[in-house]
Amino acid sequence: MMRKFEAKHFRTFLTAGAMALTMAGTFLPVSSATAQTRTLPDFTDLVDQVGPAVVNIRTIEKVAQREGAMPGVPGAPGSGEMDEEMQEFFRRFFGQPLPGAPRQSPRPNRPQQPSEESRPRGVGSGFILSPDGFVMTNAHVVEDASEVLVTLPDKREFKAKIIGADKRTDVAVVKIEATGLPFLKVGDVSKLRVGEWVMAIGSPFGLENTVTAGIVSAKQRDTGDYLPFIQTDVAINPGNSGGPLINMRGEVVGINSQIYSRSGGFMGISFSIPIDEAIRVSEQLRTSGRVSRGRIGVQIDQVSKEVAESIGLGRAQGALVRSVEAGSPGEKAGVEAGDIIIKFDGKAIERPSDLPRLVGNTKPGTRSVLTVFRRGAPRDLNVTVAEIEADKPTRPAVEREEPTPKSSASAAAKSLGLAVSELTEAQKKELKVRGGVKIDAATDAAARVGLREGDVILAVGNVEVGSVKEFDAAVSKADKAKPVSVLFRRGDWAQYVLIRPAR
Repeated sequence: MMRKFEAKHFRTFLTAGAMALTMAGTFLPVSSATAQTRTLPDFTDLVDQVGPAVVNIRTIEKVAQREGAMPGVPGAPGSGEMDEEMQEFFRRFFGQPLPGAPRQSPRPNRPQQPSEESRPRGVGSGFILSPDGFVMTNAHVVEDASEVLVTLPDKREFKAKIIGADKRTDVAVVKIEATGLPFLKVGDVSKLRVGEWVMAIGSPFGLENTVTAGIVSAKQRDTGDYLPFIQTDVAINPGNSGGPLINMRGEVVGINSQIYSRSGGFMGISFSIPIDEAIRVSEQLRTSGRVSRGRIGVQIDQVSKEVAESIGLGRAQGALVRSVEAGSPGEKAGVEAGDIIIKFDGKAIERPSDLPRLVGNTKPGTRSVLTVFRRGAPRDLNVTVAEIEADKPTRPAVEREEPTPKSSASAAAKSLGLAVSELTEAQKKELKVRGGVKIDAATDAAARVGLREGDVILAVGNVEVGSVKEFDAAVSKADKAKPVSVLFRRGDWAQYVLIRPAR
């Protein structure tokens, strides 16, 4: 009786207190509908709905048997009976196999023959994409696997064929021979909101059909070149990799792929591949077994707020071109080191990571328009996107014996802490620039911002400098009350710095 009495009066107190606080202006009034949405969700029906389409994935690799094994002794070195979740843990988070690898004991009085044995390699999760047996997972789950086994929640087990895997996005598609399978509906990632409840199902540490839940912590999180990840606080651990992230409508919105951790276990920050990006990759994998991506051959960097303001860009946006690959589509289109790419095919480049994603999703051979900000004004360049390929080794610079130009120590140069000289024709050809001046000495203000002997100055305050005379003129015209922007080259890389001239 006392417990009921106390509970009843506690509720009355809360109601009266809420009314008083509302009248006092501490709380804003909320509708009953809004209040209902703030209650904790019930995931039971959702689990019944989507659970049958989530699978466990085990991989097996064939390795050469070695001496020293103790066959038939569980857990002994070389027995091959290692915990799958521990293999996954060591491989995924430490980049090495579990200590105590299998060893093969020699048989007395028999010649040793090289042979292979199968051993568990890893454990992960996945989900069924279509009723005819296409399953999506992470590329790292099936990487280097000799055999892939897919286990359904109803305990049916199938050998799967790897259709394709893409390491750049960590997406893989495998196929099992079955029909009439339950499958997940694909959700709209653009409608996913920060703070929205989401759920994950997978096999953490080999524990199949494990359900965890949380909220979306952030969207468009930059942790990879080609993917803006979904960040959540859903508990994800080794073995969850490849499993689905589900919204409250029972739709898959992401593939659980990474965690932030200092211990190797869950620490409240998980990352999922957006399903729209994953589907684009999976369609190419199902069609051709590989992913074709576009490239334009430029190395890019961030644009700081100070540089953006000093060169007239206004705000920090776009991708600063640090270097342009020789013979690349970018070079053929006229892209120069120091350009800031602000649009690709009319789509704004807000952050440097936006560019490789847009270019990468463009079909090779497509003719596109690059909008670059150069010398204080935008200009459009036509570029034909090529297919991405393996990185080429950097060609060593060819040293040439030429007379050293006389160094200039004019008043303008001294005001920046610089001594400069003309570039030789061979240097211009090697750097592929029309002009510029070479730094012979950097002191005071120039040294403080990182300039050093051997750097090449290409522009001062949005004015291109082709000679020492033009450099002096540009510095003389600069506002001594404000830092002046200097675009320089160091080897193959270009960068902006801000120097405050001495008065």
